[in-house]
Amino acid sequence: MHRIEHGIASGTGQMLQQSPVIGQQFADPSRPSSWFALYTTARHEKRVAEHLGQREIECYLPLYRSQRRWNDGSRVTLDLPLFPGYLFIRIRRDERGNALSVPGAVAVVGGTGGEPAPLPDAAIDALRAGLAERAAQPHSMVTAGQRVRIRSGALCGLEGIVVRAKNGYRVVLTLEQIMQSYAVEVDREDLELLAPATPGA
Repeated sequence: MHRIEHGIASGTGQMLQQSPVIGQQFADPSRPSSWFALYTTARHEKRVAEHLGQREIECYLPLYRSQRRWNDGSRVTLDLPLFPGYLFIRIRRDERGNALSVPGAVAVVGGTGGEPAPLPDAAIDALRAGLAERAAQPHSMVTAGQRVRIRSGALCGLEGIVVRAKNGYRVVLTLEQIMQSYAVEVDREDLELLAPATPGA
């Protein structure tokens, strides 16, 4: 379980074909930095990303497109955060205070011991590439069901839970660090079934 200390913190819609992102890249390769999940106030993810960009803090806010109908019957397409309340920042540990001083930034997600928990570069790279390749949408956290491994494309090697969709398969993938899941459409031939976990393993 994630813990929230000073500056440290321990989540559906209709899917369309392209998932946009918001992000700025200002990383200096000579300065070691890591990706962290940043927890924000509700519905302020885009504003926080804008402020981070103004401060030249590298960030990544994955979005998905959703069709909504207003009360007057009109339809609109919205770009919404894939992980409500979260975005990702690439910083050095000593830059945490600068990121948290941004209006709407609440906490950096931490792991055991209350320290900020970095995310592997590969996880963010796969998320970026996967959203550019496949439609995605938020999904509630899944704890039971058939586990599979995606065996082709940008998400190759990632494991998740498969849910049968009308015209194919929907695989739910989870970012364990922030306990958030997202679903992507996958062809059956791109899936490898995994053996059920052995009880007590």
